[in-house]
Amino acid sequence: MAKVMIVEDEEAVSLMLRYNLEAEGFEVEQAFRGDEADIRLKEITPDLLLLDWMLPGLSGIELCRRLRARPETERLPVIMLTARGEESERVRGLATGADDYVVKPFSVPELIARVKAMLRRAKPETVSSLLTAGDIELDRETRRVRRSAREIHLGPTEFRLLEFLMQSPGRVFSREQLLNGVWGHDVYVDERTVDVHVGRLRKSINRGRVRDPIRTVRGSGYSFDEKFATS
Repeated sequence: MAKVMIVEDEEAVSLMLRYNLEAEGFEVEQAFRGDEADIRLKEITPDLLLLDWMLPGLSGIELCRRLRARPETERLPVIMLTARGEESERVRGLATGADDYVVKPFSVPELIARVKAMLRRAKPETVSSLLTAGDIELDRETRRVRRSAREIHLGPTEFRLLEFLMQSPGRVFSREQLLNGVWGHDVYVDERTVDVHVGRLRKSINRGRVRDPIRTVRGSGYSFDEKFATS
């Protein structure tokens, strides 16, 4: 499930976008102020950002500049939403670092089509129904996992944990990042819970003398081994 963050101060527009994106299967995060979004984007990195030009606290243009200056968000896909339709303003928005530009009022189906197209180019793993790495295959539609053609039965949390790790082979996630990505930042769960579920996941997928695809990084967290993903 791809995560889209909406930064829009018009509540009716933001709620309309959230409703339609969730109906398409996206996970949605919302912010109504530019400074609020700036803080939140230091804690999480969505797969795509829908960013309004005019925002209280911090403008969309300035927020886009800041995101492009940070290594963790310099490649974050950004679609800018604005009532400004003049060519000079569109050029300014794109020059600041936006990847696409949609003028209000806009067609919701067209906007969602642009979101999907951009994700297919930038992060195809977030829109594909099938994730594969080595001899492991995870099907998002059927919620099934196989390893070397053997079906593996996972609980819902272990499935989401494996899916989250497989989406970013080689990236090390802290326990806090895994809690936010798998359980959600609105749910209070102790960080030790992550270790318990990683242990359960390993027990399920590593039966017999097989290679463990999950790498423990001491003092940092966990990663899906990128060498396993390409083997």
